Amino acid sequence: MYFKRKRKPVFNSPSTPSRFLFYFKKMLKILNLTPSRIKDLLLIFSLFISIFLVFRHPQAPLPLATTVPFPSSTCRHHLFFSIACSSNSFPRRSSYIRLWYTPRATRAVAFLDQPVSSLVDPTLPPVMVSGDTKSFPYTFKGGLRSAIRVARVVKEAVERNETGIRWFVFGDDDTVFIVDNLVKVLSKYDHEKWFYVGSNSESYEQNLKYSFDMAFGGGGFAISYSLGKVLARVLDSCLMRYAHLYGSDARVWSCLAELGVGLTHERGFHQVDMRGNLFGMLTAHPLSPLVSLHHLDAMEPVFPNMSKTQALEHFFKAVNVDSSRILQQTVCYDRFNSLTVSVAWGYAIQFYEGNQLLPDLLSLQKTFSPWKRGANVGAHFMFNTREFPKDSCKRPLGFFLESVGSDKNVVWSIYTRYSDGNCVRTDAIKNLKEVKVVSQKLELDMEQQIMAPRRQCCEILPSYNESMVINIRKCGIDELISMNA
Repeated sequence: MYFKRKRKPVFNSPSTPSRFLFYFKKMLKILNLTPSRIKDLLLIFSLFISIFLVFRHPQAPLPLATTVPFPSSTCRHHLFFSIACSSNSFPRRSSYIRLWYTPRATRAVAFLDQPVSSLVDPTLPPVMVSGDTKSFPYTFKGGLRSAIRVARVVKEAVERNETGIRWFVFGDDDTVFIVDNLVKVLSKYDHEKWFYVGSNSESYEQNLKYSFDMAFGGGGFAISYSLGKVLARVLDSCLMRYAHLYGSDARVWSCLAELGVGLTHERGFHQVDMRGNLFGMLTAHPLSPLVSLHHLDAMEPVFPNMSKTQALEHFFKAVNVDSSRILQQTVCYDRFNSLTVSVAWGYAIQFYEGNQLLPDLLSLQKTFSPWKRGANVGAHFMFNTREFPKDSCKRPLGFFLESVGSDKNVVWSIYTRYSDGNCVRTDAIKNLKEVKVVSQKLELDMEQQIMAPRRQCCEILPSYNESMVINIRKCGIDELISMNA
């Protein structure tokens, strides 16, 4: 049997706003209200309406701060190194490349002008022969057409379509990179935006001749992935317009200028447009991570009594222990003995008699000569310089790196005295033979030394004769680096 389900009665109840009006009118009839009370009730009624609208149409709460997801950290495998070489230079300069290139950890390719069968070496980057550039014009009188081939390395590197690349890095086969420092420097910048990172020449004349706004290719430069993809598409058209330029770096810079991109200067890239003894440059490095050194063939060995290659291998012993601190200059004072000590970590220590003001020690001693030779060549540099006495007895007493080691985050480096003949030294250092420097491993990211660098302080432990201990540490908030702090 079929039964109809009894339906529930439907009540004609008013909607919520109507219900408010109904009760409000009823209240006015029951209550004998004065005008002031009516005004108060109207205000209460307005509040009710506002509450109703908020709950009927809720608004999303305003954030306290806008946060942007931070990209994952840049690592070694995010960098792709393109090394400009020739079949003649690559075999004899391969020892430089081995200093910084690590198979399986460093992604790099050497671009040559022609194949060389004898270069199969697992300790060196793979070799790629550059494409033909005969169709491109080159009109610089006395220059080398290879500048076109080297410029096109940018295009050829990008077109390899390597995966996971954030930065394309370019340099020569006589350039050494401090790869970990370069990674940290490039981590400051967003690889998804257009960045052209490098530095100009140390020589004022070279910058004047070519450009103050160009990254000199020997010192190396980096191009973000997003910019590299665009540059590769338009580079060949630019090469047709700049036949009159001398080098490859000028061609790349000109094309980037047409794209509207300027150079982001980083002081750790070193073109090294200088010759001879680089002691003065290396002992007063700017307050930024060392990234590269170029023109190694034109410099003397950086350590005495060693060949050029041996000296660089010795230098990289310190690089491999604490790359962030390499060549960072720290100055401390022995007030009791009136000594000023300048430490270029991982390289050399100098002892000055008397009080030497810190700003004076930050200028470079002219131990080097200009890149261009000739009697009429200018010797103007892009940094402050001071004279280096010809008389060795008037120079500061020097110590060079002997060994370096570490235990967890504690690093020690030993420096031994370099013979300066029969010079008379003050009693405090006349018998000094060895200096030990103790420091914490310099973590640039933790200490914000890349974004907001600050020089560290040091102190000499008392009671020394033949051996001295120097401790490097972070400076106090208001601590001054001076003899009379």
